[in-house]
Amino acid sequence: MLMASLTSPMLAAQAETLTVEGNRRVDVATVQSYFHADANGRYDNAALDAGLKALVATGLFEDVKISRADGRIVIRLAEAKVLDRVAFEGNKKVKDADLTSAVLSKPGAGLQRATVQGDVARILQAYHRVGRDDVRVVPEIIDRGNDRVDLIFTITEGKKTPVRAISFVGNNAYGARQLRAVMKTSVSTVLSFVTGGDAYDADRVNEDRELLRQYYRNHGYADAEVTNVSVDFDRASNGFNLSFTIDEGALYKFGTIDISCNVQGLACEHLRPLLLTQQGAVFDQGKLDKTAEALTAELGKLGLPFTQVEPRINRNPRGGIADVSFQIEPGQRIYVERIEIHGNKTTRDDVIRRELDFGEGDAYNRTLVDRAERRLRNLNYFKTVKITTSPGSARDRVVLDVETVDQPTGDFNVSGGYSSTDGLLAEVKIGDRNVLGTGNTAQATFTYGQFARGANLSFTSPYALGRTTPGVELFARQNMVSNFQSFGSSSYGGALTLGMPVSEQTAMLWRYSLYDQKVVLAPGLSPAQVSVPVRQAVTAGRQTVSQIGNTVTYSTLDNNKLPTSGIRSQLSQDLAGLGGDVRFLRTTADVRYYRSINSDLTAMVRGQGGYITGWGGQQAPLLNSFFGGPTMVRGFAPGGFGPRDLTPGSTMDNVGGSFYWATTAELQSNIPGLPQEYGLRASAFVDAGTVFGYRGPTQNVQVANKNVLRSSVGVGMTWASPFGPLTVDYAVPISKAAYDVVQPLRFSAGGF
Repeated sequence: MLMASLTSPMLAAQAETLTVEGNRRVDVATVQSYFHADANGRYDNAALDAGLKALVATGLFEDVKISRADGRIVIRLAEAKVLDRVAFEGNKKVKDADLTSAVLSKPGAGLQRATVQGDVARILQAYHRVGRDDVRVVPEIIDRGNDRVDLIFTITEGKKTPVRAISFVGNNAYGARQLRAVMKTSVSTVLSFVTGGDAYDADRVNEDRELLRQYYRNHGYADAEVTNVSVDFDRASNGFNLSFTIDEGALYKFGTIDISCNVQGLACEHLRPLLLTQQGAVFDQGKLDKTAEALTAELGKLGLPFTQVEPRINRNPRGGIADVSFQIEPGQRIYVERIEIHGNKTTRDDVIRRELDFGEGDAYNRTLVDRAERRLRNLNYFKTVKITTSPGSARDRVVLDVETVDQPTGDFNVSGGYSSTDGLLAEVKIGDRNVLGTGNTAQATFTYGQFARGANLSFTSPYALGRTTPGVELFARQNMVSNFQSFGSSSYGGALTLGMPVSEQTAMLWRYSLYDQKVVLAPGLSPAQVSVPVRQAVTAGRQTVSQIGNTVTYSTLDNNKLPTSGIRSQLSQDLAGLGGDVRFLRTTADVRYYRSINSDLTAMVRGQGGYITGWGGQQAPLLNSFFGGPTMVRGFAPGGFGPRDLTPGSTMDNVGGSFYWATTAELQSNIPGLPQEYGLRASAFVDAGTVFGYRGPTQNVQVANKNVLRSSVGVGMTWASPFGPLTVDYAVPISKAAYDVVQPLRFSAGGF
């Protein structure tokens, strides 16, 4: 405890002297420098009090006393002992480095007992952030002699404090299941040791509050607010119960959409094509924000970086209409003086800076700052991201503070399973999406199964070439002969990729692939026994495929893993023949549309199709053709439909087609009575499609090549298990060809 006393007899007329007593490490001049006399060399009470407080603030002294005697001012000191070492014992769930950054007691500084008590509270807070409230911290001071000590914090961690229940008040539009799917916090279950997210974390709960608000505002509820979050500790269950109070407000649709320009020389009509909102559509705050960002970026290109874009909303709750006017105003000329980044112990500063569309000296624009914060969150490198501003060295300068907290980005997964297609299968996957904090992604996958084996190595480096992402992939695959086909295949090679964003919702991937492929027969099977097209492929031997291709992806999905609304479309093309042994052009397309019916039910409609053709006098290789199976129409075996060789005495294999199309209508639902955290979903579906257009040899071969519609109805169940997805489908074909091979029950488990 620091103590100080001031006595103030009548000041002497002559100058006063300062006498320092008790100091051993701190020299007299240093102590005297904290006290400032007036013009006559005297020290009044205010000067002595200010000097005393300054000495106390140094942390070098345990006790400071000041008194006057015989015209002298005596400063009696008791120096604080010096910390040799600050250590932590018993901590397993929070690393030493994290605790060291949390406490204020540092080696080389003075021992301050008040600071030590504050450090105990700071350590407890660090544990609260990882969901542990049952923690005890005992500080121990060990004397090392010569006024030097060690400070040891002994920590008893106890058990983690989980979230036992999450409830909602005021939610009428969406059920509890759907809202819990939006959040990062989850209820503790028997699988939480793998899935995580069940430990109480105040920061995560605050983030969930914002996620819920955004979810409502992106789905029509422009006035929605999460007005309160109640956190109650239940001693009986030793866990927290969370309750979110929601004020939904009215459901809105967009009314008139307008742009108002108050910037001299700027024509608003030229900006209208950038509007992402449409009259009559359901209100979507996300589209307003993205429109504001697009307008801001365009204005920057036009030489107006300080211009501010603000979407002003005129709401009519009774009519459920929200008119929007994007106001473009000349903004105050403010520049970014400095960008300070901290909290990122793993991720490098340059990885964070490349997500910013501005740098030191550039114009400050709040819209671009918000976009940068969202981009950093979407990287999934950080637990939390927050960008704040503070005044700079001048009125037209600001300092941006980028605060991040790293989270683990490595993945290691060992899984095994069984599929009706690939048989027994084991898979090992290891990777990191932020290798050594560089933002690069590396992954290695090894599979060994009854009918399929392979290895895949991949590496991508975002922004290595501006805003494009180059990558490289090496692979080796082997498909064995199975009950569904008399031939197998092997391929090995690599690919170079180059991904680039076109917009917030559209991305393009270019690739060049070079690989060898070969058709192999079952051991002991004579080539004369197999179908002519298969025999021809075996005779061709190993073929080198050199191809270039690209894929364009457009997505508005609300959740990539478990979508409930939005569209995802993909168009891919590959051209083989830039060298190599084969020449073909292959095009495929896949479109999926999701729409939420209620909090538990989602509708999905899917359409897919493809075409392949040879060129330069060649036909498309057998292995690159299309084979109808359960990925197109469930209820059929792999290679179960499409052109088939029906020549008597042959193996009657599926010999592939050059066209295919398929469509699906599906209802997906949570399992009533089961917590959503279990990851179980049921589905009912109708599939239809076909494969046709055989282009292979026709002499001495009887190929059934009619454009026959295949369709099925069925039900399924999917479990997002800790060991990989598990799917069971049961489908009954309702239209098929007589020669098709059906497989009503389809089962797969593990990491494929």
